[in-house]
Amino acid sequence: MSDAFIPPAKPIIGVEEREAVDRVLRSGMVAQGPEVAAFETEFAEHFVPGRAVVAVNSGTSGLHVGLLAAGVGPGDEVIVPSFTFAATGNAVALTGATPVFVDIEPEQFTLDPEAVEAAITPRTKGIMPVHLYGHPAHMRELSAIAARHKVLVFEDAAQAHGASLDGVPVGTFGSFGMFSLYPTKNMTSGEGGMISLDDDELVRRARLLRNQGMERQYENELVGFNYRMTDVHAAIGRVQLSKVDSWTAQRQENAAFLDARLEGVVTPPVAEGAVHVYHQYTVRVEDDRDGFVAALKAEHNVGAGVYYPVPNHRLPSLAHFAEALELPETERAASQVVSLPVHPSLTRSDLERIVTAVNTVAKAGA
Repeated sequence: MSDAFIPPAKPIIGVEEREAVDRVLRSGMVAQGPEVAAFETEFAEHFVPGRAVVAVNSGTSGLHVGLLAAGVGPGDEVIVPSFTFAATGNAVALTGATPVFVDIEPEQFTLDPEAVEAAITPRTKGIMPVHLYGHPAHMRELSAIAARHKVLVFEDAAQAHGASLDGVPVGTFGSFGMFSLYPTKNMTSGEGGMISLDDDELVRRARLLRNQGMERQYENELVGFNYRMTDVHAAIGRVQLSKVDSWTAQRQENAAFLDARLEGVVTPPVAEGAVHVYHQYTVRVEDDRDGFVAALKAEHNVGAGVYYPVPNHRLPSLAHFAEALELPETERAASQVVSLPVHPSLTRSDLERIVTAVNTVAKAGA
């Protein structure tokens, strides 16, 4: 059995992606153009049928544009989880609004609906759950809360391409949903993001905001950004879109293998009615998580990731929004989670090594 290092993530860039890039370079049309338009159409049909999508140059840009298009700004509050990547809270803060951090539930690490409802104030503009690790958030309860309090729902679906709840795709529950196309996501365009929007006027505003406020050249209607995706990136994304379903199926198969064999750690449960796309396969290690991760690498050459060791409400950049805030489930998750390799490049031998490594280290108590 090989003892080569097993990385926690492994982007797959094949010959088809390279050929697509070369095709665009040969065309001489490199900036946003026909490849982006085609990618938007194909992505929408694939993941969020019935909606339009707007391509941008990163997932964070997508959140920023989506929030601004929805009218979020100074004086507003948007409820977000603290247990996620900082882009979620950053995007709210960049609009001039206040990110209101609330706690998560302990099963899927997503927003706790009861905590969300308790945090609603007259200033609340919206609720923005994160479909963390590829598992949908509690959208039944969150949608009901939003309707009851007449606030909007926005979705951070950065990690959840193809996930669904009760047959409804993520990215179609809220006013907008954002999918990241960063290299380690289930599919990539090299870098980029996609915004799914539920209203023609929102689509138009998002397109203006990504392009310096212009629909027609030199007729700037509002102050916007250069958040455009290039045709080079869109060409990569179009190829990856044709492969992502088989990659996700392999991730799900790999997760089932691990579910059935891991011992001494808490494996990730899937909620009833949910389709988990396993951007990450995240377990809990209740004692000495950091020692556990170090031992996997040092003794078994198995990589693992910790997403996310510092909650957003304790980051120096965002802590001023959450003075004296206590989020016990968030803190517990930040101290216990470990994401094991689940990517589609794993072989049966790799999976067996991961199981042996985890079970051995867990039994030894790290």
